[in-house]
Amino acid sequence: MATNPGPLTEWPWKKLGNFKYLLVAPWVLHGWYLAATKGWRAADPGYLAIFPSLLLRAAHNQAWITASRVQNARSRRQIVADRGIEFEQVDRERNWDDQILLSGILLYLGALYMPGGQHPPLWRADGFLLIALLHAGPVEFLYYWFHRALHHHFLYTRYHSHHHSSIVTEPITSVIHPFVELVAYEVLFAIPLITCALTGTASILAFEIYVIYVDFMNNMGHCNFELVPSWLFKWFPPLKYLMYTPSFHSLHHTQFRTNYSLFMPFYDYIYNTMDKSSDALYEKSLKAKEDTVDVVHLTHLTSLQSIYHMRPGFAEYASKPYTSKWYMRMMWPVSWLSMVLTWTYGTSFAVERNIMKKLKMQSWAIPRYSFHYGLTWEKEAINNLIEKAICEADKKGAKVVSLGLLNQAHSLNGNGELYLRKYPKLEVRLVDGTSLAAAVVVNSIPQGTYQVVLAGNISKVARAVTAALCKKNVKVVMTNKQDYHFLKPNMPEDAAENLLFSKTPTAKVKTDLWFSPNLLRNEQARTYKRTSNLIDKWHHLLGSNFAVVVNWGRSRCF
Repeated sequence: MATNPGPLTEWPWKKLGNFKYLLVAPWVLHGWYLAATKGWRAADPGYLAIFPSLLLRAAHNQAWITASRVQNARSRRQIVADRGIEFEQVDRERNWDDQILLSGILLYLGALYMPGGQHPPLWRADGFLLIALLHAGPVEFLYYWFHRALHHHFLYTRYHSHHHSSIVTEPITSVIHPFVELVAYEVLFAIPLITCALTGTASILAFEIYVIYVDFMNNMGHCNFELVPSWLFKWFPPLKYLMYTPSFHSLHHTQFRTNYSLFMPFYDYIYNTMDKSSDALYEKSLKAKEDTVDVVHLTHLTSLQSIYHMRPGFAEYASKPYTSKWYMRMMWPVSWLSMVLTWTYGTSFAVERNIMKKLKMQSWAIPRYSFHYGLTWEKEAINNLIEKAICEADKKGAKVVSLGLLNQAHSLNGNGELYLRKYPKLEVRLVDGTSLAAAVVVNSIPQGTYQVVLAGNISKVARAVTAALCKKNVKVVMTNKQDYHFLKPNMPEDAAENLLFSKTPTAKVKTDLWFSPNLLRNEQARTYKRTSNLIDKWHHLLGSNFAVVVNWGRSRCF
């Protein structure tokens, strides 16, 4: 939302949820009815073409979303590379298809009631030329001054600040505006179309090309990675005044008071509002950056449908990782093809990249599904993939690699012990979900705690917490004799003396703190949900003198 939301900020169909698509249903059904009763040739072709045009626009935008997120996960040519996309931004930008619905409604109304909007031909060159001239002239000029007006304090706080809440932009950021602001943009972009309709020069292809051009330039300008080659401007120097670049518009989102132009920087040059660092940032963004990372979470694909829950896919579906829709069954051929391709793919791949505070985190996926881990003959191949990913993370300077899901199974690699034996001088630290939960628990214990009691049957997380506490000279009292004798020999020599056994019933033991296996299991389940707290713990952990690692015989400190 804007800082101080003004009137008509909310979209009128917001409460409809996914039922908002029914808004265009009457016109779509009406078009099919006309085609069925009058025949495709007798029906208005412009009217019938609107719905396929809306589907094409949605597919076009989704292609940009996927390409941008894949590129940003690789983090090689990012423009704004020192900040991450916040969770609030992801939620705020999920309604990117609202503007497609709005334009669809306006097009249907124009096709029905606008003079000259009925039965347009497939192509007219004079209409296409008129659209190009009107866009380069009135549309770009009016947009420039309207955009500058939106940065006035009154309008900015009530409307345009909603768009500028996204510092690190994605393609869909381009259409994330309050309702009334986007209506103004639709009216502005309608100038060439209305003029063509009134002058009798309208055509289906000219309209469609213009709409795709606007979407293309909008998406490109907000994709946060530079893709316009420098040779293009060297080949035709005046192009720098006629076409902006992603880095050019990125400066508008970071500096706010420069680079106001729509797609043509011409007016920024005329009115001296072009950012002086535009050219330097463009050249810098074209150079591939050295990929650095602090923490790598190494996961893998789960079910065949899991590919649709990845961020580069459909945002609506990806935001609900534990749900399965009936219509996804139609995607089974694509799912099986994806499985075959990932099976033959020979290395891990970046799924997501996040920057939280000063911590650079990446999620990598092993190209194997869960059922592969149950195949004995796949064990060696999976271990080789994990090993290769660990070595790559080590080469990039990662401090921690978290082995997620089945990548840290004891039957596969002994919870990572296999790689530690093979690479004794490995700089990167290997942890798993158990270690993360244990780190959160240990660092949550109040300073000055001298003794804790571990009650109940001991678990893997409990063993990790016990080892870490003993290493910090905290007395851990166990009341289960069998677990005590199991754990005692596996403790480091300098910490074993802090592990004690008591015959006293747990209810009568005097202590500063109590832990139970159920508590620790719940803590492990909550670890990944408590993102902000976990990041604070990681900062503390990375700067402390100890870490909990799942390999008991070879605990490693950093």
